[in-house]
Amino acid sequence: MYRFRDERGRVIYVGKAKSLRQRLNQYFADFTALHPRTQAMLTTAARVDWTVVNTEVEALQLEYSWIKEFDPRFNVKYRDDKSYPYLAVTMDEEFPRVMVMRGAKRKGTKYFGPYSHAWAIRDTVDTLLRVFPVRTCSKGVFKRAGQIGRPCLLGYIGKCSAPCVKRVSEAEHRELAEDFCDFMSGQTARFMKRLATEMKAASDNEEYERAARLRDDIKALERALEKQAVVLGDGTDCDVIALAEDQLEAAVQIFYVRGGRIRGQRGWVLEKVEETTTATLVEHFLGQVYGDSAAPDAVNAGIPREVLVPELPPDFTAMTDWLSQRRGGPVTLRVPRRGDKKTLAETVERNAKEALALHKTRRASDLTTRSQALHEIQEALALDDAPLRIECYDVSNLQGTNVVASMVVFEDGLARKSEYRRFSIRGHEGFDDISAIREVITRRFRRYLAEREETGELDMLGDPAARDDQNHLSPERSLQTARKFAYPPNLVVVDGARGQAEAAAAALTELGIDDVAVCGLAKRLEEVWLPGEEYPVILSRTSEGLYLLQRVRDEAHRFAITYHRAKRGKAATVSVLDGVPGLGPARRAALLKKFGSVKALAAASADEIATVQGIGPRLAETVVAALQRNGGLES
Repeated sequence: MYRFRDERGRVIYVGKAKSLRQRLNQYFADFTALHPRTQAMLTTAARVDWTVVNTEVEALQLEYSWIKEFDPRFNVKYRDDKSYPYLAVTMDEEFPRVMVMRGAKRKGTKYFGPYSHAWAIRDTVDTLLRVFPVRTCSKGVFKRAGQIGRPCLLGYIGKCSAPCVKRVSEAEHRELAEDFCDFMSGQTARFMKRLATEMKAASDNEEYERAARLRDDIKALERALEKQAVVLGDGTDCDVIALAEDQLEAAVQIFYVRGGRIRGQRGWVLEKVEETTTATLVEHFLGQVYGDSAAPDAVNAGIPREVLVPELPPDFTAMTDWLSQRRGGPVTLRVPRRGDKKTLAETVERNAKEALALHKTRRASDLTTRSQALHEIQEALALDDAPLRIECYDVSNLQGTNVVASMVVFEDGLARKSEYRRFSIRGHEGFDDISAIREVITRRFRRYLAEREETGELDMLGDPAARDDQNHLSPERSLQTARKFAYPPNLVVVDGARGQAEAAAAALTELGIDDVAVCGLAKRLEEVWLPGEEYPVILSRTSEGLYLLQRVRDEAHRFAITYHRAKRGKAATVSVLDGVPGLGPARRAALLKKFGSVKALAAASADEIATVQGIGPRLAETVVAALQRNGGLES
């Protein structure tokens, strides 16, 4: 175990390593190749101290204890994406109380959840109080009711056993609270069976009113159970964990499954402080979440017998042993591969992706945050003004074929999708990214210079297909679009490092444009490269400016990939089917309608192809032979 400290002695990073010498060599062997946050950590650190432990399990325990104690600034931190409510039962009180709680957990209180919304808890409690009339009032209300000898409204309508006025004894009320906890913990079958037996006995004894009341109690429990759908039929207790991540941030979601039913859900969002893997994120997450869990009192926050994760942590055996020690029993840590658990894990992963997207949307939509981002970019790149209009370019190709590029536009920090453009680089098979960037920038700004001298309708950039998309516009709308597109950006961002940035700058220089700033954003370390500079500009990983540049770059990449896939699919169809003798447009359309894609067509036999109207056995054999020669290109 080792700790980096700054010049004032504060712990800034906690880590563990089997060989401290080897780990420190990794930090200092090639400083320039390190992640920017790691570089910042090393330049901040003034000394390092270490502690030797006997086992990896002890190392895990000490690491999480130190992280909790020192809160190091460079360790990964998981922040709740919101404050989640729990259903709590205060078993340490004389008369236990059912209530909704948030925040830190208290000893002696049983917790269920967390839930997404407080109203979901109250709705469940309102249903269950009919069968388990446990106290829900505050201490003040409980004391006052005892003083005046009259219960509250819930006592009169049968949703509280009214221990305040001694309708039930302390032992009887505690038994009700324990039954409530058992039902919420998943022990539902015995209560349903007990109520059904009591209802039958009451009916046999001709106590029809009591039998009717018990019947209604059973229906109330069934309604409560219906709200918690069964996801694992074998009554499994497990936690299902999934991650969604990008270069800067990650979102984590966990579903608590008890008795085969989802009992709660919780989410976290973290900022990556160093270049890390999914397996390492899983290890940190397990330590920080289960390191604080109080298994005896927090029913759903405790460690279950099985934990499903997207990837196994690096120290799998040590982590399993540590979790088993925390739980006081065996724990299985695994990645689901098939069946219901795999399906549930995919659902949790979709929730994680939605959580990350929502976090990004909230962050991007805030006006103050956008203004801060633009100001940070202006300061970092030494611009005269904030870049109110940013254009970003990305190139996509497959081994030098079907080379395409995209242009996306952000104004005031928000995407302007109506002004996106796409480019097809024809006649340049084998083009590298730098040459492609230079051509695209030249085409875009050559058009800008021409339009600046003209008035009238704008001929769209890029492919004829892109122009066709605008044919439905009125002349007034087309002119408006032209004028919008005619003014240049304040900043051009290219996806790439120094080479791509210098290619873009060279293209602008050749056109005589000197009032547009250029930078490149490299994916690996999120470095910002300026043309002609030997070293990149390093923005803080928590910088809103870097976050905006990353969003712009990722959007350009998405737009380019979408166009490239569509173009590649169209090219595959044309190159394979159009060259088959005797296969005209009508027969090609019939084949694609029957099989759906060229890939599916390539998997079909000649007899299956011959069943299509207009395709005979001989032509079917010809189609099969053509597809085999081309390797069954995907559509």
